[in-house]
Amino acid sequence: MNRLLAALSIRARLKKRYSVVHPSSKSTWLGVLLGCLGFWLVPVPGTSSSAVAAERIYISYGALERSISVAALEAYAKEGKLDDDLAAYVDYISPQQLAQLQSVLLARIELSPVAVSQFLYTPQGEILLDRLGQVIQTEARQPGFYALRAALILAAADPEGLTLLNVLDKFPTRSIRINLRRSLQIAEELQRLINQTRQELALVEQQSTAGANPQQVASFSQLPDLRQPGQISWRKQTYTLNDLHRNRTFLADIYFPEVTEPAPVIVISHGLGSDRTSFEYLAEQLASYGFAVAVPEHLGSNTAQLRALLSGRANEVAQPNEFINRPLDVKFLLDQLQLLDSSNPTFKLNLQQVGVIGQSFGGYTALALAGAELNFDQLEKDCVTLNDSWNVSLLLQCRALQLPPNQYDLQDERIKAAIAINPITSSLFGKAGISQIKIPVMIVGSSADTFAPILSEQLLPFSWLSTPEKYFALIRGGTHFSTIGQSDPAKEPVAVPTQVIGPNPAIARRYMDALSVAFFQTHLAKAPQYRPYLSSSYAQAISQDPLNLSLLQSLPLTQFAPFIR
Repeated sequence: MNRLLAALSIRARLKKRYSVVHPSSKSTWLGVLLGCLGFWLVPVPGTSSSAVAAERIYISYGALERSISVAALEAYAKEGKLDDDLAAYVDYISPQQLAQLQSVLLARIELSPVAVSQFLYTPQGEILLDRLGQVIQTEARQPGFYALRAALILAAADPEGLTLLNVLDKFPTRSIRINLRRSLQIAEELQRLINQTRQELALVEQQSTAGANPQQVASFSQLPDLRQPGQISWRKQTYTLNDLHRNRTFLADIYFPEVTEPAPVIVISHGLGSDRTSFEYLAEQLASYGFAVAVPEHLGSNTAQLRALLSGRANEVAQPNEFINRPLDVKFLLDQLQLLDSSNPTFKLNLQQVGVIGQSFGGYTALALAGAELNFDQLEKDCVTLNDSWNVSLLLQCRALQLPPNQYDLQDERIKAAIAINPITSSLFGKAGISQIKIPVMIVGSSADTFAPILSEQLLPFSWLSTPEKYFALIRGGTHFSTIGQSDPAKEPVAVPTQVIGPNPAIARRYMDALSVAFFQTHLAKAPQYRPYLSSSYAQAISQDPLNLSLLQSLPLTQFAPFIR
């Protein structure tokens, strides 16, 4: 779902926030119109058609109302022509905003009608659509749930493709009404969340900078660069694993280093909609430093599952039982490696010293294996207010409520250290679940992650960790996709737009190379010479624009402002 939500996410947002002033102001009316066009309208599928098309967009605030014609927007988008209807507002916006309007109207989303429809008929999709319908309404001021669905499926099927302008043209009522009162409420909520996140990120960076020793920062130029591959050769082999108990057969790539002593093992768990090649670069890096690396394919939540959803062969991006199957995949994989190691002397694996790395849904997997416990009480509390939350990852987390509320034993005692990259954690585990982890943990967060927001999903959970060996790495400017390796676009069911991936992801991948080697050499291989790399000084030494790196080991909970989920 990471990739699908990215492709279905908003294609343009206002770079310049407008001020909330009295609703009779012309500049506010047009600012809200631009905001709603660029922010609210995400692609939502439909199944009906209509000869009626929207002619005007009305923005209402109680008894007050302003409008603009769809024809005026179309003339400007396609011809750059400002007719009288749109010209009346030009004095109240900047040339940059006007140019942005043209871009927003014509931005095309490359998804087929079937793909869009399949996703928005999932539980997650219907929640998103219901939320949009609170703001974008029909001519009769009814929620726009069904009208949006109809407009979007028709636009996706149109030769001009799924653009905002085409959606407006296909909207099945003669006018579209935007609820300004609700829009401003939401804008205010978002602004509070943005401001709070900025404060907390500034605190992380401040503490990381304060903890850096200038002399130590300089000394790293004389030490081995952990961003570079190690000196150990390795070989890769793919195995087919058949868990008869769960009727689950899956592949796993194993990277064997050429070493004389048994090698610690590291398992990498990919995210939702990804596969075992997503962190191939990281597996190769760790193998070159003497670790055996095992990368399973999580069948029910991988690229193939996403492709099945988009082609109509599945009805959900991941079934709720994936919250259990993913950790069990890793347990079964380790069991099988233990059997193979005992029967084949060439394996040379140390399966009592195991580490785990996971990204997104894989981050959940890693923390569950590390000892975090599912927290159904927290889930029930948070998911009641799902429609009021701006945490997109709750769309996935709340699916765990469909599981029988049992006491699931997902921890594996063989795992002695864990790294969770952009994990989803806040409601699945809550404070009670996260605090059960007793082994060393590193949480990696990205400041521009819109799928698993850094404040709720990484910073706050980091403060809940009770283990004395804990680290928080901040990639400033990174997104939910920055650390994922490059893949063949032809094999991707949904291409992630460049702007969603973010700037220069190669830098973020090099950070993960270095931090992972340092972390596991310290806490699995017990090599003390690597501990200095797990410091604010090292983060400062390798930090690089446009994705700056911070690293710290503590951030007191008392520093957090009152938290809004």
